[in-house]
Amino acid sequence: MKTAIHDFGRKRRAARLALATSVLAFVVAGCLPVAGPRGPEVLNSSTRPEGVAVPYELINVNAGVAEALMARGDGDLAGTFTDRRPAQTTNIGVGDVIGVTIFEAAAGGLFIPEQAGARPGNFITLPDQTVGRDGTISIPFAGSVQAANRPLGQVQAEIERRLRQRAIEPQVVLATRDVRSNLVTIVSVTGGSQRFSPSAGGERILDAVARAGGPGSQGHDARITLVREGRTASVNFNTLVRSPANNIFVRGGDVITISRENRSVLAFGATGQNGTVRFDQERMTMADVMARAGGLLDERAEPSYVFLYRLESRGFVEDLRGAPLAHAERARVPVIYRFDFRDPSGYFLAQQVPMRDRDVIFIGNADGIEWAKFLQFLRLNMATVNEGIGTRNTIRNLSVGP
Repeated sequence: MKTAIHDFGRKRRAARLALATSVLAFVVAGCLPVAGPRGPEVLNSSTRPEGVAVPYELINVNAGVAEALMARGDGDLAGTFTDRRPAQTTNIGVGDVIGVTIFEAAAGGLFIPEQAGARPGNFITLPDQTVGRDGTISIPFAGSVQAANRPLGQVQAEIERRLRQRAIEPQVVLATRDVRSNLVTIVSVTGGSQRFSPSAGGERILDAVARAGGPGSQGHDARITLVREGRTASVNFNTLVRSPANNIFVRGGDVITISRENRSVLAFGATGQNGTVRFDQERMTMADVMARAGGLLDERAEPSYVFLYRLESRGFVEDLRGAPLAHAERARVPVIYRFDFRDPSGYFLAQQVPMRDRDVIFIGNADGIEWAKFLQFLRLNMATVNEGIGTRNTIRNLSVGP
């Protein structure tokens, strides 16, 4: 029995040594469990992009930043497609059907016979010409004429030049009978999907939506997405209506989709309820989402460590910064917006900033929480050691006997 007690004493000393080692490791390495990055880490890592997996821009939200975010809303068509002019010219494309009419100044020429007096005019209309895969159309006595990727005027002039030595002062008029290239495609959940060619005067996104029968709902749950030349951007329908900058001109080759969206924001950290906050109205602000997520936990949250994670267009961030960004060139820039709710005006700013789909809100712990966690860890380990000491004393008393 004495040997058992001796062994237990040795194990107790080893347990105390292990406890001391663990405490030292936690203090030195900062290994206490946390739900996310500590506030100071978020603030400091933005100045050391080499120390994080994804370099980001940290922007403190003030009145100017809140006003810019409110003015922009949740739409970024204008930010992604900065050239908002209509297509300058509409070129002929492969598959287009072209009508050809040739006029001559007098009868007796190449196309108009001598007895043309009974005709309504000195012209001839050729069968409609379809632009072939090689991009050409065929004109009698002019041969194959390159038409694809050229405006109508250039093709007319080319045909006139080739006929000038044979016809009497020829004049050529081309007309597009059917456009089968450079079409805008609309795909709508309402069933109004179609393809159309933009008019010469230019048509805008809302014109295209109207062609498809509108959003098919009240608008706050409709999403308009534009795909152009490999780039994609989308905007809520009501935001599109209110923001003329997003109502850009469409161009041939554009693909526009009208879909239903279930917008949501993710909330993490020291909130009353971590999880997904879904939009049940057209516009929700930072303050709305925080309230629905349970607000800041009084016993954990640090009010100056409230962060909004979002991808922004590069141009918008550079406008906020007032200078070009230093890190890697890319169209979409990760941004962390910081709110300071220790400032009494912080909630006014939060009421102005609108949320966007898939935004992430993270509320950091107060610095004192880490110390409280450490003390709790210490108490648990000390309780384990004390329990062992109590067991040892019990064994010793049993061995001594009455």
